[in-house]
Amino acid sequence: MTSACGCSAEAPTAEELDAQPEPWWRDRELLFPIASGVALALAFIIDVGWAGAPAVDAGIPVIGAVGPALALYWLALLLGASQFVPGAVKGLVTQRRLGIGLLMTISAIGAVILGFVEEAATLAFLYSIAEALEDKAMQRARRGLRSLLKLLPEHATLVENSCCGGKSHRDIPVDDIVPGDVLLIRAGERIPTDATLLGATATIDASAVTGESIPVAVDEGGALLAGTINAGDAIEARATAPGSGNSLTEVVALVERAQHDKGGRARVADRIARPLVPGVLILAVAVAAIGSIFGDPGTWIERALVVLVAASPCALAISVPVTVISAIGAASRLGVVVKSGAAFERFGEIRHVAFDKTGTLTRNEPTVSAVLTVADAATASARTAGADAVASPTAAHSPSREEVLLTAAALERHSTHPLAAAITAAASTASITASTAAASTTATRIPDARDVSETAGLGLTGIVDGTPTAVGSPRGLDAGPLAEQVRELEDAGSTVVVVHVDGAPAGVIAVRDELRPEAADAVAALSDAGLGVTMLTGDNAR
Repeated sequence: MTSACGCSAEAPTAEELDAQPEPWWRDRELLFPIASGVALALAFIIDVGWAGAPAVDAGIPVIGAVGPALALYWLALLLGASQFVPGAVKGLVTQRRLGIGLLMTISAIGAVILGFVEEAATLAFLYSIAEALEDKAMQRARRGLRSLLKLLPEHATLVENSCCGGKSHRDIPVDDIVPGDVLLIRAGERIPTDATLLGATATIDASAVTGESIPVAVDEGGALLAGTINAGDAIEARATAPGSGNSLTEVVALVERAQHDKGGRARVADRIARPLVPGVLILAVAVAAIGSIFGDPGTWIERALVVLVAASPCALAISVPVTVISAIGAASRLGVVVKSGAAFERFGEIRHVAFDKTGTLTRNEPTVSAVLTVADAATASARTAGADAVASPTAAHSPSREEVLLTAAALERHSTHPLAAAITAAASTASITASTAAASTTATRIPDARDVSETAGLGLTGIVDGTPTAVGSPRGLDAGPLAEQVRELEDAGSTVVVVHVDGAPAGVIAVRDELRPEAADAVAALSDAGLGVTMLTGDNAR
């Protein structure tokens, strides 16, 4: 049973979280409440339907459970109560914890003493099934979190110095990695643990870990996060963390502890129960003691039990889990994951919202947003210089935007880089939206390329239509007269690819992850509601 009811404080083990969820008919936490409900329904049918019309007292049906019906009511009570009474009593004795589960226990016991077994059974069923369903929702969230660990490979390639001065490679389990080990990560493989890059520049796809859709270039000595993917050539890295204790496993462990430990921000029902439990007990004792002095002790003890039952917030105890389950289910259908019931209950206290950029505010699908040529740069320079400026002869013979895009696509379709996929897709559809004006071109065939080679973090080179061609980042290829346009595009949040034809700049292509259509309205709605909004991103300060 979930700790939300104050019934249990034992965190789930890693084995339990990794295990596949059992079907409901094998899950004790669901099976017992369901069996309690079945017994309760059968008891009610026997009590009302088979025993004939119930007696009527002042127009109100009176149900007196006898025989088989009474036995079924007791069975429903015991099955339901077994899910929260032991934990509530244990929490009171060992940790002096006063939770809503203890109030439900007191209420059920009081109802039984007063002779209302039917009411006690109904209470036990409703509370146990509500808590069990909420607990299942939380377990699904935890399993989703643990699935992050599947981003880590099971084996890694260890680089060792051989006896002859060379290097040898050996596969080892990831858990055997220790800080200082040199690891070989081939193209397309995941980084098995936190490490620093040795040697040349690497292209790292961190989308599964950080959410950034566009791979980043990491220089020698740069940090590599566990679970990210080597999107370029094979690289070597030195482990900075053990395989079983890296940044990814630590994130999972921290969130799991946060889910389990409510700390000072307890559930709404528990906050009410903490002062209410001793208050109700003191009131009941006072009613019994004072009433016994001035009247019949039996009568006043019975009235004290009535106080215990009436003062227990049964509606609150049952409605809180049901509300949480409904809200979490509705949110999940909209793509929102709520990590726990306690987190859900704190929504009313939110004053500031932080959004991850990639995949939340943006589409997480890089697309070509602009294509500029040397002629565009010359035109911009002429406008700045005035009407007397003379166009550059080089600009007059520069490739068109369509040609720049098709030439770049000829090389990029030999790469698995997400930017390459975006450029190839744009060339295939030949639908380009420039940053300054919309323009559409008619597609022609993407030319063939030969002798294509890729340099991690810098770009590709090859021969396109018999001409040496290169595409890459501005730090690897000179943008020439387009340098100012490159800065403007990067300031606008785009990633820029420079295209060289025959050793000279021919154009640049801007790729960016566009905003979702509803992002602006969502942010505006939150701002109008008085909430602060912050965007979390790994982009540069520009």
